Amino acid sequence: MHNEFSAIVEKDGDWFIAYSAEIPGANGQGRTKEECLRSLTEAIQLILEDRREEALRGAPADALREMVTIE
Repeated sequence: MHNEFSAIVEKDGDWFIAYSAEIPGANGQGRTKEECLRSLTEAIQLILEDRREEALRGAPADALREMVTIE
């Protein structure tokens, strides 16, 4: 699956901090920009996995489950 999200990166003293406007609550930090972006990527993955699991818990047992890809 291919998804892209905006990363807003700021320098705060010796640290880089980042967030994604599309995924509320997704934040990253690191000593380098690359480390910060990796941290943000991991946060986005965890949030999306959690939201998927939570949404599927409420689906009826006989509902069809299909995947769609956004490119």
